[in-house]
Amino acid sequence: MANYYIGADVDSKMTELAIEKKEKIIQRYRVPTTIPALREVLGSIPGTKFLTFEEGPMAGWMYRNLKDNVDDLIVCDPRRNKLIACDGDKDDSIDAGKLAGLLRGGYLRAVHQSEDMGRVVLKQWVSLYHDKVHEAVRQINKIRARCRMYGVRIPRRALRNQVVRGQWMAELKQKDLAEQLAVLWIGFDAAAKQARMAKKQLIHHSKDYEIVRYWSEVPGIALIRATTMLAYLDTPWRFSSEKKLWKYCGVGLQRTASGTDRYGKPNRGKLQLAWAVNRRLKDVVTGAAMSAINQKYNIFAYEYERMIGDFMVCLGLHSVFGKPFSGFDPLQKDESLDAKRGADIMQRICC
Repeated sequence: MANYYIGADVDSKMTELAIEKKEKIIQRYRVPTTIPALREVLGSIPGTKFLTFEEGPMAGWMYRNLKDNVDDLIVCDPRRNKLIACDGDKDDSIDAGKLAGLLRGGYLRAVHQSEDMGRVVLKQWVSLYHDKVHEAVRQINKIRARCRMYGVRIPRRALRNQVVRGQWMAELKQKDLAEQLAVLWIGFDAAAKQARMAKKQLIHHSKDYEIVRYWSEVPGIALIRATTMLAYLDTPWRFSSEKKLWKYCGVGLQRTASGTDRYGKPNRGKLQLAWAVNRRLKDVVTGAAMSAINQKYNIFAYEYERMIGDFMVCLGLHSVFGKPFSGFDPLQKDESLDAKRGADIMQRICC
């Protein structure tokens, strides 16, 4: 039975498909980006079918709806494909053909897609909550910057208490500033309200996961960070080692080395933090570690104090960042044990 390698360049309206067989493009399709249209094309192809497309806003939706129509489906990392994709002429049809060739050669890096719709919805609410919090922070920073232009400082209570804010606005001597702030407060209040609504849904959807309760008891993590970790990790078993999990969370080290010294020996490698990481998880892990250190009287703070006592500040921080994942066993693949393993990890950290 012949093998067919299918590369898809996905757009919100149309999708370009290139079908490769025996290292040659034998057919191209241009179809609407709808599940029925894509299934019709895939169903018309005989033999063993391998499909790939790049990670993007529509990738999860397409993965969950098309994975049963092919023998293997890879949602690939576009950063790894960039150099090849930008070589020579470029359009959607050419890109689809290049993806098919990379798929055949095994040069694609798969991007994890959750098959649990409940976790997909949870991640959407977590993402929406963080986006709205950032928007509210951006709005309040604009308000503070506007006040600084007039040498005015906003009372802390005016941010949340509408009565205090109204009294403060009425007492402002700068009429131009008051009129500008009246416009800016609308944006801040809207973003803050949306953040509260998203947080309520986030809490509601996180109640179904026992691991969130376990993680929330770890010093420095609490509910929002625990839910964010679950939403973006989905399952730790998708990582082949603990080090790869650390790197994905932005706290793992990678080694770089090049050239030789004057004696002809290879230069020693330099350790540095990985840059291609999940920024949201990095914020969660580093924020939790710093919160735990500042809280004191917990194993994270003790570990940090021990290492800075030995003049190892950077290593101390890195040790604390990675400690929540100590006890992770990549060989244990049973995802039903997520909550149990979470409890074991917590006990290793806190006991």
